[in-house]
Amino acid sequence: MTIINTILWGAIIVWAIYEIIQYFRRKNAADELTNEEFKENMRKVQIVDVREKADFDAGHILGARNVPYTQLKQRMNELRKDTPIYLYDEKKAISSRASLYLKKNGYTQLYRLKNGYSKWDGKIKKSKY
Repeated sequence: MTIINTILWGAIIVWAIYEIIQYFRRKNAADELTNEEFKENMRKVQIVDVREKADFDAGHILGARNVPYTQLKQRMNELRKDTPIYLYDEKKAISSRASLYLKKNGYTQLYRLKNGYSKWDGKIKKSKY
């Protein structure tokens, strides 16, 4: 019984260490911006909503384009490497993963909306459908 317990505890510890490392990698992949900081340079950057199309159509930040995280690998070439990219999703979990993926692929000017779209207080656009 102690061998099984030791193996289980070892697996749990390895998993926890992996999750902690991933957390810090995602956190360091992009700088977080408050709503005010996000609004400051919106006209000079690429604003990318990484939520799925249905969520994007229900409402998105004015000027944003939709590149869902599930399609990022195929559509990454639509994003310029020489212009800052402002990423957001509903709360920031997906945009954190997206920023890590983009950083691995050579994008350096990456920023995330700190509290996500759910706390956005700026202009939005909704689809008419």
